[in-house]
Amino acid sequence: MRDKKVFVNAEISTLKRLLIHSPDSGLGKVVPSKAQDWLFEDIVHLDQMRRNEYDYFVKILLYFLDTKKIKGRVREIDHPAQQRNFYKPGHPDFHHSDKVIEFESLLIDILDDEEIRPTLIASVCAIEGCTYQIEQQLMRLPSIELAKTLLNGTLPDNHQMIFAPLPNLIFTRDLGVVIKDHIILNKPAKLPRVREALIAKYLFYHHPYFEQYHNRIIELPNSEYHFLLPDGEKDYKRVTLEGGDIMMVSPDHVLIGCSERTTMYAANQLTRLLFEKNLVSKATVIKIPPKRQFMHIDTIFTQVKKDTWVLLGSLSREGEELEKKEILESLLDTHVSDQLVILQFTRGREDKPVRFDYLEDLLDDISQNDLRCSSPTRFIYSGNNEFPYGDREQWTDSCNVLAIREGVVLGYDRNTRTAEAFQQAGFQVICAEQLIEAFEQQTLQPDELQDTLILIPSAELSRARGGPHCMSMPLLRESI
Repeated sequence: MRDKKVFVNAEISTLKRLLIHSPDSGLGKVVPSKAQDWLFEDIVHLDQMRRNEYDYFVKILLYFLDTKKIKGRVREIDHPAQQRNFYKPGHPDFHHSDKVIEFESLLIDILDDEEIRPTLIASVCAIEGCTYQIEQQLMRLPSIELAKTLLNGTLPDNHQMIFAPLPNLIFTRDLGVVIKDHIILNKPAKLPRVREALIAKYLFYHHPYFEQYHNRIIELPNSEYHFLLPDGEKDYKRVTLEGGDIMMVSPDHVLIGCSERTTMYAANQLTRLLFEKNLVSKATVIKIPPKRQFMHIDTIFTQVKKDTWVLLGSLSREGEELEKKEILESLLDTHVSDQLVILQFTRGREDKPVRFDYLEDLLDDISQNDLRCSSPTRFIYSGNNEFPYGDREQWTDSCNVLAIREGVVLGYDRNTRTAEAFQQAGFQVICAEQLIEAFEQQTLQPDELQDTLILIPSAELSRARGGPHCMSMPLLRESI
């Protein structure tokens, strides 16, 4: 491994290492009556999601980031007799990549530590309200089985569910975000994600991979004396933060979304901390409608190249112009559901924010002034900005793409009108299966790809309400 194991200063520079979590059996335990409580819109077909969809995501990532693990082996590892063992953390045939890192593998590692194991078990049992007997039963499990139980909520011997699964853990972006050589830990807005946030905290503080970064982990505290505030003020001063609302778009500029999941109070705290630590000189706060269909800012736009962005037209200049309110009123009025507010703060001049009226204005400013593009900024719109496909495809994560490197991004195959928009912008569009076959036949090499949208099968993945950007936590990118 390179010495600089954790570093990200841009969204689109070449990806070297990331944290993912493959769909575990907990996803197959989501029942209709609890689906929305567990932040799912529907139940999913687990085997289809794994074998025919997410496995392609893993294979593409390995081919670009850790080629030796997979090159020439695809037919072998996908043979039915192998039972997907290549993708199963804890199995002897697991890929064990140190570039495409599995969350569950790291968890197994720290559970082997006899000092960490009892405290983590006790912490999980405390927040889940487990009995002392259950806690002792967990203590006796081997680390591989214990890791699975902590994630899927089910005891291995009798398949008894002792607490809820963690179906949202596949969206590792929300566990934390790397800003240069610092790690920002999330504070989830929804109760079903509290256990995964707790386990993630143990990983970042106790796994050897992150040992040199303990003093560079940023956790947002709750507001002072929050426990004394009246209930109404508790909501106003609530601190919740999720990774899908944070984007490092240039070496000195971070975007922070205020959304259904990230509060204005948290955005204020994070901006202050990043300025104090001299990590960025600019922070742009983007207040989006606090609605389920938007959730985070990375469901509305993501970056493709220095001069190219994919975004939702109905919340941009291309959409209907909404009635404008005074800045202060817009920020504080939680009843303003459709008001988009964009304020840019500069370190040392925090009292003089710059306001942008449209997303395009902000993104163009980033491309032209932060990244110094010589070409005009281009916008690719969800659903090719055609009604009703713009909103339909945004719902299935057309704007939520992951850049493997500048101009080469992963998206979902069901967003066909958005793929057409990419083609019209001069991008090659290729399905993951075709691309892997070309790699295996050596008719194409990963380094040869330029301006390409790679489409991952997504019938079940898209129903989980998160795209490739959500399903990844970049740990290391080349410095832009």
